[in-house]
Amino acid sequence: MATKHQLMQRIIRRYKDETGESEVDMKEVVKFAIERNLWKLPPPTSPFDKLAKDFTQAAREEYRKDAKTGQEYRVNHAIPVRHGLTQLHLWIDIDEAPRHRILISLMNRREQMVGDGLQLTIDAEHWNNIHPKEDPIEIPLDLTDDVEWKKNTPKAS
Repeated sequence: MATKHQLMQRIIRRYKDETGESEVDMKEVVKFAIERNLWKLPPPTSPFDKLAKDFTQAAREEYRKDAKTGQEYRVNHAIPVRHGLTQLHLWIDIDEAPRHRILISLMNRREQMVGDGLQLTIDAEHWNNIHPKEDPIEIPLDLTDDVEWKKNTPKAS
């Protein structure tokens, strides 16, 4: 049985096939799917869940300036925690977090970067394989210099 996302992927492909579009606006795909009874709008999000998402976004966007370097750092960090059969994220303030908790959060973010780097490499290799007459796209994954340049670039006021 196909997953929800696999069904959505089939609808996206059908939309592209029927419209001839190669660059897709997902809002147009949603209209297409609803008009053809391929998908129904989900029930509205509860006000409580919406507010929890808003608080999560607010936490994610909070920054402070490091007194020593003047660099802005992200204040709130998520830590995945199992609660019964569910996984949830608890939020901690980097200035209050013990080392072992912030290490978990930072390593999780690093793992996300590794996953992104892997997928980026596979995608570039695929494009290069199906376009052998084009100059290959090479994406360097050593971000050390990029991070240092960004760290040392003056912020616009």
